Amino acid sequence: MTLISKYLSVVLASMLKFVGGPLAGLALQLSLLETILCTVCGMMFSVFLFTFLGQWLRLVWEDLRKTKRKRFSKSTRRAVRIYRKFGIAGIACLTPLLFTPIGGTLLAVSFKASPLRILSWMLVFAVLWAVVFSWAFYNLSAVQDWFIKK
Repeated sequence: MTLISKYLSVVLASMLKFVGGPLAGLALQLSLLETILCTVCGMMFSVFLFTFLGQWLRLVWEDLRKTKRKRFSKSTRRAVRIYRKFGIAGIACLTPLLFTPIGGTLLAVSFKASPLRILSWMLVFAVLWAVVFSWAFYNLSAVQDWFIKK
């Protein structure tokens, strides 16, 4: 497998599910720094794409739905509570942990936060969580034994 394809695998994994980036980097035996950079790039690519296409996608999705969406559900109430208490920074902080990069971005867009705020907060927490997850996976021997056969 070429180095470029390894990088793309980590980027694609972290675009869909953030924790997939560090796990893919470990499995592909990339260095810690390479894994962190590819994970951040993957999340930020999703964030950038869905920040600018998110509102349009949400409107198209609402038009395609057969039934009208419930206005208040358990998950929407939780999201509103997080947003009221912590703002866009809270949504960005929890995106790698609870939401996918796509879901967290669409949630931030639905609260009508400015694109600059969405991108900047998501970048801050993408870097933070990429370092935390990657360092943890690279330094826990149980995880390494599961992914890397020595």
